[in-house]
Amino acid sequence: MPAAPIDSSPDAVERIEDVDVSAEMQGSFLEYAYSVIYSRALPDARDGLKPVQRRILYQMAEMGLRPDRGHVKSARVVGEVMGKLHPHGDAPIYDALVRLAQSFSLRVPLVDGHGNFGSLDDGPAAPRYTEARLAPPALALTENLDEDVVDFIPNYDGQFQQPAVLPAAYPNLLVNGAAGIAVGMATNMAPHNLIEVVAAAIHLLENPEATVEELMDFVPGPDFPSGGIVMGLDGVKDAYTKGRGAFKVRGKVSVEPLGPRRTGLVVTELPYQVGPERVIEKIKDAVQAKRLTGIADVTDLTDRSHGLRLVIGIKTGFDPQAVLEQLYRLTPLEDSFNINNVALVDGQPQTLGLKALLRVYIDHRIQVVTRRSRFRLARREERLHLVEGLLVAILDIDEVIQVIRASDDSEQARARLRDVFDLSELQAEYILELRLRRLTKFSRIELESERDALKAEIAELQLLLGSKEHINAQVARELEAASDAFGTPRRTLLMNAKPPVARPTRGAPLPDLQIADAPTVVVLSTTGRAVRVDLVEGQELVAPARRSKHDAIQATMTTTTRGELGAVTTAGRVLRFTPVDLPSVPPASVQLGAGVVLRDYLGITDKNERVLALIRFDDDTPLALGTRQGVVKRIVPSTLAPKPDVEIIGLKPGDAVIGAALASDDAELVFVTSDAQLLHFSASAVRPQGAPAGGMAGVNLSTKASVVFFGAVEGDEIVAVTVSGTEGVLPGTDPGRIKISRFEEFPGKGRGTGGVRAHAFLKGEDRLMLAWVGSANTRAVGPDGAARTLPEATAKRDASGQPLEAVIGSIGRTLV
Repeated sequence: MPAAPIDSSPDAVERIEDVDVSAEMQGSFLEYAYSVIYSRALPDARDGLKPVQRRILYQMAEMGLRPDRGHVKSARVVGEVMGKLHPHGDAPIYDALVRLAQSFSLRVPLVDGHGNFGSLDDGPAAPRYTEARLAPPALALTENLDEDVVDFIPNYDGQFQQPAVLPAAYPNLLVNGAAGIAVGMATNMAPHNLIEVVAAAIHLLENPEATVEELMDFVPGPDFPSGGIVMGLDGVKDAYTKGRGAFKVRGKVSVEPLGPRRTGLVVTELPYQVGPERVIEKIKDAVQAKRLTGIADVTDLTDRSHGLRLVIGIKTGFDPQAVLEQLYRLTPLEDSFNINNVALVDGQPQTLGLKALLRVYIDHRIQVVTRRSRFRLARREERLHLVEGLLVAILDIDEVIQVIRASDDSEQARARLRDVFDLSELQAEYILELRLRRLTKFSRIELESERDALKAEIAELQLLLGSKEHINAQVARELEAASDAFGTPRRTLLMNAKPPVARPTRGAPLPDLQIADAPTVVVLSTTGRAVRVDLVEGQELVAPARRSKHDAIQATMTTTTRGELGAVTTAGRVLRFTPVDLPSVPPASVQLGAGVVLRDYLGITDKNERVLALIRFDDDTPLALGTRQGVVKRIVPSTLAPKPDVEIIGLKPGDAVIGAALASDDAELVFVTSDAQLLHFSASAVRPQGAPAGGMAGVNLSTKASVVFFGAVEGDEIVAVTVSGTEGVLPGTDPGRIKISRFEEFPGKGRGTGGVRAHAFLKGEDRLMLAWVGSANTRAVGPDGAARTLPEATAKRDASGQPLEAVIGSIGRTLV
C-alpha cells in the first residue's frame, strides 16, 4: 500500500502521542523474544529442525536436488531459500546449510556437500565455491509432502507456501541433536544412534506405559559423530528423566610403542565439537606453564584416508597412564556435555525427557500416516469412480456415441449421458473427453485390471484407517525401514564409571593421578561385555538376586587394575590390555549389562572376530585352543612375546579358533562338531608348542562337518548342552531343540578320532547350531542377552532333546 501524503498546509494539526517507554520496551522485547524462540533458535520436537533448516531441506527438495542428481552451487540454494522462504541474510542460511552437511556435526548428515565444508578447526569455503544436494536421509524427512501429510503456511510475504513441519520418517531431533540460544533460554541436545532410537520409539509405540529405564535398554546413551567415551551414565539418566543432565566425554586414546624404548599416546577420537588444533594448543599452554609434565612432542597425523590420529610422545621414565590422566584434567581431551532438551511443542518451548521426546514424535508420525492414508484413499476412490464410468462407456460405446451425436451441445450431451447411463457429473465429463484410442480391447482389459487393483488398495487403506493398531503397526514398519536404510553401528563408547574429580586450580601441586593398583576381577560375558570388579580383602563376587541381561559368563580373570591381561580372539591372536578403564561394578551385585563391549574396548574392527578367553602373561598353565577345522594346540602364556598383538597359532586359510581355555595336564579337552559328534581326551596328549606352530589333529571331521564347540573341563558335575536345527533356516526364526546330558555318559576317545554321537537329529534337522560343555551351573541367553530357561540335565547322550520356546544366542556358566 502506498504511503499517505504528508499534509503540509497551515491548517494541518500536529499529532503527538505520549507512549510509556517501559511498556513499549516490554512489548517490543517480548515480540522479539517470541520471534527468536519460535522462528530461529529452537527446533520443533516433531521433525527436530529449526525453521531455517526446514526451509533449506524443503527448498532443495522443491529444486529437485535429489541424491541421484548432480550437485548445484551452494550460493544458488542460499539464494532460493532467502528469496522465497527465509527473511534473513545469506550468512545464517549458508551456516545452517554447512552444518547439515558436516559429518562431524550431525550423526546422520542431511546434505551431501561437495567441496570444502570446513572442519572443527577451520570454517567452510564461500558458497560460490561449494556445491550441495540432498543426502538420502533427507528424503525420508521430506517424503510424501504432496499427500497432505502436514499443514502448509504462507511464507514471509504470502507469495509461497511452506510446510509448518516435515513428515520426518525417523526421530531426527534425537538422532542429530540440536543447539541454539534464544532469549532467556537455550537448547543443547545430544545426538543418538538411529538404530537405538528407532528401537525405543517402536517399544514405546507398542508399550505406551514404558518407563524411562525400559527405554534406556534401547537408548543407553548419546552416540556422537566423533565417537569418544562417555564417562558415567548418571547425568545421562538425569537428562532422559528430567530433560537436563551433564556428563563427561573423553577422547579415545591408546598407549602404543612409537619406536625402540619410546611410548606414546595415540588419540583417534575426540569429544564432540573438539578439534585437534584446540587440544594441541591447550597441551602447549599447559607444558609452558609447567602444569603438565612428561610430554615430549605432539604430532597431528590426521588425514582423510585414516581419520583423526594425534600422536603425543611421552618422555622416558614417565607412566603413560599417569600422563594421560593429566591430559584428561588439563586439556579438552576430556570435555563436559550439558544436555538441555528444550524444544517447541505446539509452538511452546518445553523441557522434555526421553519418553516425552519419543511420545511427541510418535504422535506426529501417527498423524502423518493417518493423513497420508486418508489422502490416498480419497484419490483412489476418485480414480475408481472415473474408471467405473469409463468402463460403462466402453461396454456400450455405440449407444454412447449415438447419445453424444444426437445432442446439440456438450451440456446436453453431459446431461443425457447422466440420465441414460446413470453416471455422475465427473464420469460424464470424463467420457466426453475420452480419446478414440482408448476404445481398444486392450484398453478395456487395462481398465478392468486397474479397477480391481484400486478396489484392493481401497480395501487395504480402509482396513488401515479403521484400526489404531493397524496405524501403529504401519508406523513401526516405516520406522524399521528407516533404521535399516540409514542406521549405522554405535560410535561412542559408554562407560558407567564415576567422572573424575574437579580440575586442579592454578598454582596447586599436581595430585597423584595414578589409580591404585588394587586387586580386581575381570568378568567377560558370552555376549562379549566386560566389567571390572574391584575387591577388598574378604570380599567375594555375588551374582544379582534376579537374572539379568548378559549374565552368562564366558571367562573370569583375577588381576590388578593396572595389571596386563590378554584377550584371546577367534583370529588366533592375543591382544594385551589393562582393565583400568573397564566399567567398575560393585562385587555385591555384578551386573554384566553395565559392561562395555570388549571388542570395542580393544579396538577390534573385524566384525567376525570375537574374544574367547582371558589370560595372564605370568601364568604357566597351558592355554588350549581348538579350531573350526578340528586342530588342537596348547601354548604356555608366560612364553609369549611382550607385544601388544601376538599371534599364538598358525591358522590355515578359512580356519578360525572356536574355543580357548586354560588346561592343565589333568584336564579333559572337548570337541563338539556340527554333525553331533562329541570327542574328549586328556590334555596331556597335546604337548605345549610355540606361538608360530599350527597345532595338531584334534578331532577327525566328516565331510562338510565343522567344530561348533571346544573347551576344557575338569572335575565333577559337568554337563553337555546341544541345540539342533536346520542349516537353511534364517537365523532367529527357529529356536530348534535342546538337550542337556551329563558329561560322564560320553566315553573318552583318543586324540584325532571321531568321538561319539551326542545328539539325535529329527526329520528336517541336519546340524548342531550350538553346543557347550562345562559346569552344571549352566546359563543361556538370547542374541540380545536376555535370559533363557534351560531344562534339567536328564537326557540320554544320543537323545533328540526337546523344543525350545525362544532362540538361544550363547551359553555359559553362572558367576558363582
